[in-house]
Amino acid sequence: MPATTPLPPVQQDAAQALDAYLAHLSEVKRRSPHTVRNYRADLADFLAFLDEMRRDYRDAGREDARAYLGALRIRELSEASVRRRAITIAGFYRWLDREGYELQARSGDSILRLRYPKVTKRVPRYLSQQDAGTLVEAPPDDTPFGLRDRAILELLYGAGLRVSELVGLDGSDIDLANRQTRVLGKGGQERVALFGDLAAEALQRYLEDGRPELAAGAEAALFLNRSGGRLSARSVQTIVRRMGMQAGIAQRVHPHLLRHSFATHMLEGDADLRVVQHLLGHASADTTQIYTSVAQRRSAELVGNALKRAREAEAATTTRRPGRRSDAGPGTERTEPQPPR
Repeated sequence: MPATTPLPPVQQDAAQALDAYLAHLSEVKRRSPHTVRNYRADLADFLAFLDEMRRDYRDAGREDARAYLGALRIRELSEASVRRRAITIAGFYRWLDREGYELQARSGDSILRLRYPKVTKRVPRYLSQQDAGTLVEAPPDDTPFGLRDRAILELLYGAGLRVSELVGLDGSDIDLANRQTRVLGKGGQERVALFGDLAAEALQRYLEDGRPELAAGAEAALFLNRSGGRLSARSVQTIVRRMGMQAGIAQRVHPHLLRHSFATHMLEGDADLRVVQHLLGHASADTTQIYTSVAQRRSAELVGNALKRAREAEAATTTRRPGRRSDAGPGTERTEPQPPR
C-alpha cells in the first residue's frame, strides 16, 4: 500500500483518494514502483495547485486543469511532460468517477473531457550496427564483471529489453537452447523475448565463468552486483554509459538507446512490424510504427550512397576506357543491413 501523500490540511480528502488510486495502480494494474512514484508526484502537484486556488478536488473542472497545464508551460516543462500530466490527471478523475466519488464540476466543464496537448513525435536516436557491435564488445572478457557486462549489453541490444525487464530476470528465465527468455514487461505482462547466437554465447560464458564468482548465496537474480545481490537499474545505466565512453561512441549511450537500435536494425533487416511489436512488448503497433520512419530513412540513405558509388565507378571507367560502357549498375555495391546479433 502506498504511503500517505502529504498535502495541505484542506485537501486531506484528496490525499485519501489519491492513496486509494495509487493502491489500485500498484495492486490491480500492477504498475511498477517507479511508475507509481511518478503518478504520485504528478497528481500531488496538481492537487497542491488546486489547494492554492482554493478549489476542492471534487469541484475541479476542465478549465482548472487547463490553467494548471498553462502553469506547467510557464515553468518550462517539455511538451511531453505536459501531455503526460494531462493524461495522468484525466486517468485519475476517470477512476474517481467509476468508483462513485461525487465530482461536482460546473455543467459543461467536466474534467473528464480534458483534451491532451499534441506533442510532435521525436524520431528515436539509435546506434549504427557498427557502433552497436563495438559497444557490446567493449567489456573485458577475462573478469567476472566483464563477462556480466558483456551479457547485459548483448541482451539489451540483441533482445531489445527494457532495463527494468533486464534487472528483473532470474537465472531460470533464460533458455539458452531455444535462444529465448521470459520477460515481465509493463503492467505485469509476460512475454517471450528472443536473442541470437552471440547473446547466447555471452550469457553462457557469464553463467559458467562469471556469475559463480559473484554469487554469495541463493540469490535467484540473473545479474548480480558486487555483494551478490540483484543488480539495480541505476547500476545497469551506469555500466552502459561507461562502456559507451570506453568504446569511443560520440553520443551519450543509455539502455533505451540499445532498445531503439534493436528495433531499428530489425526493421532495416525487413522484419515484420508485428513481429517487432511483439518482441518489444508494445501493446499497440502504433508505438512500434515510429521506428519504420527511421529504418526507411536509413534504407534511403543506403540506396543513395550505393547509387553515388555506382555513378562514380561508371564515370571512372568511362574516363579510363573511352567509348566503353561500364557494367556497374545502381546498387551494385549495396550491403544489405542485417538484424541485430
